[in-house]
Amino acid sequence: MQQVTLIGYGEVGQIFARSLKPMVTRVRAWDIALLDPSRRAKMQASADAHGIDLGRDIGEALQGSELVISAVTASQTLDVAKEVAAHIAPGAYFLDLNSASPGTKQQARDALQAPGAHYVEAGVMTSVPPYGLKVPMLLGGAMAQALHPQLQAWGMDTQVVSTEVGVASATKMSRSIMIKGLEALVIESFTTAREHGVEDAMVATLTETFPQIDWHAQAAYFFMRVAQHGKRRAEEMREAAVTVAEAGLPPTMGSAIANKHQEIADHAAAGIFAQVQAKDPWQRYADALLAARIEPS
Repeated sequence: MQQVTLIGYGEVGQIFARSLKPMVTRVRAWDIALLDPSRRAKMQASADAHGIDLGRDIGEALQGSELVISAVTASQTLDVAKEVAAHIAPGAYFLDLNSASPGTKQQARDALQAPGAHYVEAGVMTSVPPYGLKVPMLLGGAMAQALHPQLQAWGMDTQVVSTEVGVASATKMSRSIMIKGLEALVIESFTTAREHGVEDAMVATLTETFPQIDWHAQAAYFFMRVAQHGKRRAEEMREAAVTVAEAGLPPTMGSAIANKHQEIADHAAAGIFAQVQAKDPWQRYADALLAARIEPS
């Protein structure tokens, strides 16, 4: 392949673009944030530093692309697929990395099939930053096996799990309920324990039950990731709740987890973590949350 286009030039999009650039003749990108001059400047600087071409619009970014990789927020999954469908070349591949429900992915597939593109879903099975391009991914769709060798040639850790769209995303969403649920539980549990002055005793009992986990380190990582990406995680959990509903079950936990992540995202947007450094211990994040409480009158 000579040209790859990333739709979504945030954390994941930039990681993939930088990693693919040495192996592909041309890497282009488009992000709706580029319409905001204050945000475009930062993205342009990153793109220039790594030889990535930013399109003036989505149509220009897609022109000549043989593979389109969608790495947007969960809520934009279907909208982006529909927008790309208006510009993508027949026969081009569309690799959907987004954390969306099986039903949403199937609708995206239908939108891309209309212009003759090949839709392949990807279930990204863990956080991208520690792994980069080698993040484990499950692939699904009628053309997943055809795309698989090229992705592996680029060093990607991909596994084809089904010719049907929805299997990879159902696996991913079911896992997300557990992982994002653990994040939400740790944030609420540890912050509550700190306020009551029982954090040491509480962590000691967790360590006795799960001795293989360094709870202080794990909590620090959970707090940091949700503080940085709570909005994106909340959107993912809303899609996880949809996945539960698509199974005919009440999404009790999925919805609650989404609410907790959104709560932390709102706090982050309000600036309560402004004085907290990314690698600070979890207690710093918990103290910021406790300080942000609205005291009763």
